Amino acid sequence: MRSTGLLVILLGVGVIVVGLLIYAGALSWFGRLPGDIRYEGATTRIYVPITSMIVVSVVLSLVMYLLRRFL
Repeated sequence: MRSTGLLVILLGVGVIVVGLLIYAGALSWFGRLPGDIRYEGATTRIYVPITSMIVVSVVLSLVMYLLRRFL
């Protein structure tokens, strides 16, 4: 039960850190990476963040690996 509490605390701290980075503008590059597809027509906007989602997947995989290894 103690490890579950620690995991919830770490997730909360992680959300706060990401929120502060977004607020400060440090993640303004995210979503504008090469490979992210954008199409803006007269009445249509299509956005497919392929590269950004690959980055998110790699980072989350690394975080999960580290959590499993140390907890």
